Amino acid sequence: MSTDDSPLAAPRVSPGSQSSPNPGLGKDARRRVLWGSFIGNFVEWFDYAVYGYLASTIAAAFFPDSDRQTALLATFAVFAISFFVRPLGGFVWGHVGDRLGRRTALSISILIMSGATFCIALIPSYSLIGVGAPIILLVIRVVQGFSAAGEYAGASAFLVEYAPAHRRGMYAAVVPASTAAGLLLGSLLAAVLSVVLSAQQMADWGWRLPFLLAAPMGLIGRYIRTKLEDTPVFRELAHDDKLDHAPVKDMFTRHWASLVLAVGAVLLNAVGFYVILSYMPTYLSTELGFGATESFVATTIALVTYIGFIFLTGLASDRFGRKRVLITASVLFALLTVPAFMLLDAGNFAVILLVEIFLGGMLTLNDGTLPSFLAELFPTRIRYSGFAVSFNLANALFGGTAPFVATLLIGVLHTKLAPAWYLVAAALISLVAVLCAKETSRKPLAQ
Repeated sequence: MSTDDSPLAAPRVSPGSQSSPNPGLGKDARRRVLWGSFIGNFVEWFDYAVYGYLASTIAAAFFPDSDRQTALLATFAVFAISFFVRPLGGFVWGHVGDRLGRRTALSISILIMSGATFCIALIPSYSLIGVGAPIILLVIRVVQGFSAAGEYAGASAFLVEYAPAHRRGMYAAVVPASTAAGLLLGSLLAAVLSVVLSAQQMADWGWRLPFLLAAPMGLIGRYIRTKLEDTPVFRELAHDDKLDHAPVKDMFTRHWASLVLAVGAVLLNAVGFYVILSYMPTYLSTELGFGATESFVATTIALVTYIGFIFLTGLASDRFGRKRVLITASVLFALLTVPAFMLLDAGNFAVILLVEIFLGGMLTLNDGTLPSFLAELFPTRIRYSGFAVSFNLANALFGGTAPFVATLLIGVLHTKLAPAWYLVAAALISLVAVLCAKETSRKPLAQ
């Protein structure tokens, strides 16, 4: 193996990989790029938010009337199993994105994902078709997981490849902001429905309403994406006939070190995102006895501040570098997560709200920086594959399973602080991975 082929060697940078890959991009085109990247993740995480926030109601609809924790564990297990197919989706969509273009992959995936989300609203309940209900739910969520596997990675690569070198962090921050916005809408709808509808109405049909919105949102996203050109750096590779014919193979043989570091860096994001932003309302109401409505309201307010923090983090990563911001996030989580969870048990709404805002702010230091860091870690010819496989592998193993593991650990260890210690462990692993990585900000994108 030559020096240039070593997985630890810096990827080659061509003269065409300039600081501003598309200096002539107009305001309207820039707006379409931003919205086209935003909408797919928005739909995806809106679905996950609704599923997480209405987990107790969904458990009653699709599983036998057994004890509360068993039904809830079964609901979160379906949530987790759907994530196990995401690495496969990462391989497929990464290959499509690196071979046929980012726009092609994103335009197809959003249709499959939004269609599957819509179908959840149409599944008959357990009382009508018995065991068929959870089986259909599982199949649909597997389809969702497969199709959604390319969204986050594809949108991040798309934005980073369009952005000037000194603004890549800010551009890429649109992607986690879209996930938080999807969670925000899901939280708002869940809160409104829990207030407007009775418990019986929610159980009978109310929980289905949010899933019906996925179809029109998916069609809007598809329309926006078909009006976009692919990224300048990808079109340059295609024009020069330099596209990688086997990007996944190249990723494993020549860039395996970057892949390992990427998975480690994503670990804190995977666990933290689902514990803090998706599982938290269930944790507050189920484990701490907080009212369901108050739990939704606290999470909703925290999400609003989270979106603002995300863009500040994007700016900070452009100014101070990706590594500094990611290291800060890991250290803060390792030191402060357990004390923060101890404060949640105070039972005071104001304290719980402040703790959620604080935890969300810490998470944005990781979440707002990660898309640009991962996209810059891999060269253009395998960027989609490298990002999609590493991101989805970490989320399949540790993200989608986070609500299930948190609920299980509480029962096994008999402590409400179990989710906090789980976050601390994830933070320490991510810290080691980021420390081993090279700084990627402001450097030309490698081909």
